[in-house]
Amino acid sequence: MRRGNVKFCEGIIILIVVSVFFTACNLSDKKIDNKINNKYSKEDWKADITPITFDWYIDFSWFQTKWGTNPVSKYVTDKTGVSLNLITPSGDETEKLNAMIEAGKLPDFITLSSQSDGYKRVIQNGLALPLDKLSEQYDTYFMKVADKQKLEWYREIDGHVYCYPNFSSPVRDFNDYKEEKPSNQAFLVRKDIYEALGKPDMRTPEGFLIALERAKKEFPMVDGQELIPLGFHEFNDSGNLSLDSILPNFLAVPREENGRVYDKNIDNEYIRWLKTLRMANEKGLLSKDTFIDKRAQIEEKITEGRYFAMLYQSSDMSTQQLELYSRDKNKAYMAIAGPSNSKLDPPKLAGDSISGWTVTLISKSCKDPKRAMRFLSYLISEEGNRDLYLGIKGSTWDVIDGKEQFKPEVIDLLNKDRIAFDNKYGAASTYWMLEDGDLIQKWTPDSEEAIRMISDWAKGKTYNYSLFDNVYTYDDSEEGVAFSRISTKWGSTLKKLLIAKNEEEFNSILNEFIIYRKDQGWDKLQKYAQQKYEENKKKLNVLR
Repeated sequence: MRRGNVKFCEGIIILIVVSVFFTACNLSDKKIDNKINNKYSKEDWKADITPITFDWYIDFSWFQTKWGTNPVSKYVTDKTGVSLNLITPSGDETEKLNAMIEAGKLPDFITLSSQSDGYKRVIQNGLALPLDKLSEQYDTYFMKVADKQKLEWYREIDGHVYCYPNFSSPVRDFNDYKEEKPSNQAFLVRKDIYEALGKPDMRTPEGFLIALERAKKEFPMVDGQELIPLGFHEFNDSGNLSLDSILPNFLAVPREENGRVYDKNIDNEYIRWLKTLRMANEKGLLSKDTFIDKRAQIEEKITEGRYFAMLYQSSDMSTQQLELYSRDKNKAYMAIAGPSNSKLDPPKLAGDSISGWTVTLISKSCKDPKRAMRFLSYLISEEGNRDLYLGIKGSTWDVIDGKEQFKPEVIDLLNKDRIAFDNKYGAASTYWMLEDGDLIQKWTPDSEEAIRMISDWAKGKTYNYSLFDNVYTYDDSEEGVAFSRISTKWGSTLKKLLIAKNEEEFNSILNEFIIYRKDQGWDKLQKYAQQKYEENKKKLNVLR
């Protein structure tokens, strides 16, 4: 998108120069440059720090942290005047968001997944305010601290930007797979059981099944509870993160082939491993709870060390890992080489992309758009990221050995008990809604052994898949409706494939799905995806 960035920045500069010209055409070029720089360096959020409370909806039922219950959130409120009433759905996230959209009124701020259609529906229903216009009216500082590539990525067809992402990694070089921030996709095993089994090779279907069978047979109970041989993320209406994303990446399934967007659902290696998992279920190696457990139940079982192996995101179980390690480091989890393709190629795991994890919008119903916009700019700035990540200088952090970093006792608690850390301090990604994953690297402490056990294995195996973000749509267009139907069909199909009685039934179910999606316009969807892929390449200035 460098070409887009140039045009975007040139437009801003032209507007400002023209304005300056008409008000003081005798200014020198140097004075004009100073005027521009001064205009965009002003921290508008400091102009008004009177008390105000915003309602902030976070579309994740598992997030239960409150604001104002710890020193860091209190510090930010004292500094900016802004308090937050954090709201999360008590039940199904989709139903809650749909109800709010139908009512036509949303809380002041809304944070939604960047990978689903929720934020797009908010925009399409006219329920979000354009951040670029708010910036123009109230907060020029936003244009200084916002990443231009992120803005261009989320610019809508009407020319406006309605949301800003967290954990978004701008694409500067597709070959720059940062060692310090590896993928959180992992194949994990419980260390003591894995070593007791002789560290079996689980890269092949045969070795994988044998290891699971032996684990169940030789370690049927763990601390008085039945061992679960294999665990995944929770199943939802459109599938399962472990099987739809992590597994294909472990198999190094390509995203494109000969310049065309690749259809992973019919990839031979992927089908081979889905059949392996069907066989695992036939052998009694998949728990029935696997198909119904939500994140809370999965986390509870991780804390109890009940899974032998897991296809999971290491960052999503770091709290449980720390607790396991503190009780007995040998009963914690470790990352190893997992399912592989027939050639045993190294995996190509997903790192942060330009789309990020979530996006945050300011609602059209916002009680004070000016203060909301200025608070958003503060949060995405380096100062805001430092305040929410490091906390309070002299209390949670200080300059030690010439570096801004947590004080030793703070790091100690962070590495021992994440829940206690959140309650006592509220720092280090407790409030992640607009966190810049690249920016906080300068403050992130070295991981303890417990975390390195589940994260370091992905170093050198992490790739940026931004080119393939949003190539399919969930909007109200013909393509969006078709893709939504196909995704829902896949969600039910995936479960059926795993519990199929035999390979013949598996093949029948898969063929039924392929026929269904073709009837829904899959060929047309693939053309749409190809078009979006080509557009992404232009946006990110990539020639392939």
